[in-house]
Amino acid sequence: MRVRLWLAGLLVALTAGCTPMDDLLVSIFGRSMREQPSFNPYENPQPAPEGSVPFASGNFPAGQGTVNLGEPAGEAPPPPVTPFMVLQSAPEVVDLENPVSPDDASLVRGEELYIRACVPCHGDAGGGGGSVTAYGVPSFSIVEGEALDRTDGYIYSIIRVGRGGMPAYGHQLTHYDRWHVVNYVRQLQGLLPGQEDLGADSESSEN
Repeated sequence: MRVRLWLAGLLVALTAGCTPMDDLLVSIFGRSMREQPSFNPYENPQPAPEGSVPFASGNFPAGQGTVNLGEPAGEAPPPPVTPFMVLQSAPEVVDLENPVSPDDASLVRGEELYIRACVPCHGDAGGGGGSVTAYGVPSFSIVEGEALDRTDGYIYSIIRVGRGGMPAYGHQLTHYDRWHVVNYVRQLQGLLPGQEDLGADSESSEN
């Protein structure tokens, strides 16, 4: 009889809404789900976890080999640019200076990223004709013509935000990785410091 009354009471509690059910649980377990620790908005703000990538960061890490842990001392993030600014060769685009030296480590990293992101369109040697061009994507060489006259900042910016048929890769390549790709593209173009001298020496030796 007691069991039936208890079940009847439970049924009434369950069908009467949350408050009676919560009161019943308090009588059984001694605690209520209506009373639990919580923070009011902005009462206890916490910094983002180490290594997290905020959507608004612009992919600008603190330094090479780190991921968005703060702004580097003495180096400000590049100014915001748009594809239209790239198309117009705005000063914020063409005057942007390359902070990464084209040393061996940079060129190795740049080659790895170029193979991942750039080869499908521009090909292994940068002359165009990558695999996706077989599906109607225009072929564009980055080792001849007007591409040779572009500044490092222009190449960085077109990687960052895209332009025309070139999609943006800023969400895939971080700030420093874009510069590594720029350095590797310069190597493909034969425009790294010293490459011109090597070319002249080889021509003179043939003569």
